[in-house]
Amino acid sequence: MARHSKRFNAFKQKFSDSQKQYTMEEVFTHVQTCASAKFDESVDVAVRTCLDPKYADQQLRGSVSLPNGIGKTTRVAVFATGEKAKEAETAGADFIGAQDLVTKIEGGWVDFDVAVATPDMMKFVGKLGRILGPRNLMPNPKVGTVTQDVEKVVRELKTGKVQYRVEKGGIIHSTIGKASFGSKKLQENFSTFFQAILKGKPSGAKGTYIKSCTVSSTMGPGFKMDVNLARATVEKTSI
Repeated sequence: MARHSKRFNAFKQKFSDSQKQYTMEEVFTHVQTCASAKFDESVDVAVRTCLDPKYADQQLRGSVSLPNGIGKTTRVAVFATGEKAKEAETAGADFIGAQDLVTKIEGGWVDFDVAVATPDMMKFVGKLGRILGPRNLMPNPKVGTVTQDVEKVVRELKTGKVQYRVEKGGIIHSTIGKASFGSKKLQENFSTFFQAILKGKPSGAKGTYIKSCTVSSTMGPGFKMDVNLARATVEKTSI
């Protein structure tokens, strides 16, 4: 059984009703109150859906650029040659290569957060699936990381574009910023992320699409958001 700190348990006691649902504003106010560690805690979202990813028409995967970034530097590796490699360098990619980068990864190196590849490089990158796939690092056209527009994609990733996918149990996890952002910026990031999830609803979704949504900081308890109110707020602001 997991053991929590006195600080964590104090917050759990203060917010003892674990089933209570809060408005978006209340959630981020409480999350910030509980983010009292000695470092700048990340703020994470867990959205529980009705999806079962083992069915092709219930899979959901994509990416979205958050208006305020996520508060950390994303290490980007790019598989490209020639002019596209130069574009990647201009955009601030951390690692750039072709067959040499493939060989390095085959040797066990995976010190990056996201990989981008031009379409012509996928014939080489494809054999890295057994290494990059389980780590969710494989370039994928569904999330925009297999592209000819290398410069644009790298810039977006470096400034706050996040990837998401439905996992076993129908859960979608994502980091949407840092506690130091303040409630307003966190709400803006959440709204953009949540809107992407709503718009991406797969054709095979059955029943209630969004069942619940919980937000927490790295060391703090989770707070359940009223998903109906959140949906109404997000849809209103997107008009």
